[in-house]
Amino acid sequence: MQITCTQVWNNCLQIIKDNIPAQSFKTWFEPISALKLEDRVLTVQVPSLFFYEWLEEHYVGLLRKTVKQQLGDEGRLEYNIVVDKSTTNGALPYTTNMPSNGNGSTNRKQSMPVPVNINRDIKNPFVIPGLKKMNVDPQLNPSYTFEAYVEGDCNRLARSAGHAVAAKPGATSFNPLMIYGASGLGKTHLAQAIGNEIRRSLPDKLVIYVSCEKFCQQFVESLKNNTINDFVNFYQAMDVIIMDDVHNFAGKEKTQDIFFHIFNHLHQSGKQIIITSDKAPKDLSGLEERLLSRFKWGLSADLQIPELETRIAILRKKMYADGIDLPDEVVEYVAHNIDNNVRELEGAMVSLLAQSTMNKKEIDLQLAKSMLKNFIKNTTKEVSMDYIQKLVCDYFEVPVHLLKAPTRKREVVQARQISMYLAKGMTKSSLKTIGAFFGGRDHSTVIYACQTVEDLIQTDKKFRAYVNDIEKKLKMS
Repeated sequence: MQITCTQVWNNCLQIIKDNIPAQSFKTWFEPISALKLEDRVLTVQVPSLFFYEWLEEHYVGLLRKTVKQQLGDEGRLEYNIVVDKSTTNGALPYTTNMPSNGNGSTNRKQSMPVPVNINRDIKNPFVIPGLKKMNVDPQLNPSYTFEAYVEGDCNRLARSAGHAVAAKPGATSFNPLMIYGASGLGKTHLAQAIGNEIRRSLPDKLVIYVSCEKFCQQFVESLKNNTINDFVNFYQAMDVIIMDDVHNFAGKEKTQDIFFHIFNHLHQSGKQIIITSDKAPKDLSGLEERLLSRFKWGLSADLQIPELETRIAILRKKMYADGIDLPDEVVEYVAHNIDNNVRELEGAMVSLLAQSTMNKKEIDLQLAKSMLKNFIKNTTKEVSMDYIQKLVCDYFEVPVHLLKAPTRKREVVQARQISMYLAKGMTKSSLKTIGAFFGGRDHSTVIYACQTVEDLIQTDKKFRAYVNDIEKKLKMS
C-alpha cells in the first residue's frame, strides 16, 4: 500500500512532538498541513514567510533528520507558503514554493491597507477637555525597549514575533499579536517595546498604548458626555493599538461590543493590533465568543517564568543600567531564589541595594541572605552536591569516586555531566565551585556538560526520562 503525504507528515509530527516543548509544537507545527509527496519530496504548507524563516532557523536540523528517517537519505522537505496580498479589491491569498535549504526565494508578503482619512481634530480621550490637541501622545514608556528586554527560552517566540510586527506593523500574519502570561513576566514591557520601535522606525505611524481598565473608563466617560463618536473615531484613526490586560474586559458587555467594532475596523484596514492577557484566549472567561475568536486570528505567544541563566542576565543588565557591581555569588543567590517573575527579581535587587545603602554595609552573600530572608519564599536548605553525586551514582550504578577521576568511560562521563547539570540547577554554587567539586575541572567543562545534557533532554526521550526521574528523587529528599 502506497504511503500518503499525510501519513508521512503525521509520522514526522510524532517524532517532533517528543523532542520539543508542547507550546512550541502547538505554535509552530500544528498549523502545518501536508500537501503532496512526489519522488521522496514532501511538500507542506505553512501560513507565512516568517513562519518558514522561524522553522528554518530553529528547527531545520530536527526537520531534516525526521524527514530522512521517514523517506530515506534522499528525502527532502519543501514549503508551500501562504503569502497574503491584502489589497483594496480583496484579492485572495496566494502561495509560493520554497525548498528547505535556505537558498530559495519568494516574493515577500506585501500589504496595501485600505486608506483611512484621519481627522486630526478628533477628540483625544487622553487629553483634558478644552486643551488643543497637537499630536497623539502614544502613552508609551520610553525605557521599555527591545534592547532593555533580555531574551531567553522563556520569551524567544514572543520577542521574535514582536520584532516582526515592529518591522511591518499590520503586514504580517501576526495580527493581532497576543502576548500572554502570568503577572510580572514582562508582557507590558514587550508590548510597549514594539510600540517604541515602530515610532522610532516609522515616525508617521499613529501608535497608542492603553490599558483595558483605562479604555473602559474612557468609554464610560464618553457615554456620560455623549461623545461616543469621538471616542470610537479616535481609536479607529490609529495605525497601531496596544491594549494591555484584555482579560479585564470580562463582564463588561457594552465595552466589549465597542472594542469589537474598533478591532474589526483596524484589522480590515490593515492596522496592527497588539494585546496582552494573563491567559491564553481559550482560557479567558467572561468575554464574548466573537471577540475571543478574533483574538485567535493572529499569533498567541506566551511568556514563561525565566530560567536561571535568563534571571542572571536580567540582574546583570539592571546592574549595568544602574552603574553598580555585585559579587557573582550574590547575583547567583538572588537569581536562584527569586524564580517567580521578573518584577519580584528586580524588586529583590532594589531591596538589597536599599538595605546596603541605609546600613552602610558592603553587599556580600551573608548580607544578601540576611536582608532577603523575608523577601525570598524558598529559603529551605538546598540539596548538597555530595547528595546529588551519590544519588546519580546509585541510579546508574557507578562508583562515586570515578566521577572525580579522569576516566572517559561513557557511563561515568554521562553520570558526571548529569550531576553537574543538576548541581547547577539545584544548588547556589557557582560554575567554578561545581567544576572544582567534580575533580578540579574548570567552569567551561561545566558549561559544556550542562549544554550536552540539555541537548540530550530535547532529543532523547529515554535520557529525558532518566533526568526527570532523578530530579523527582532529589526533590523528595
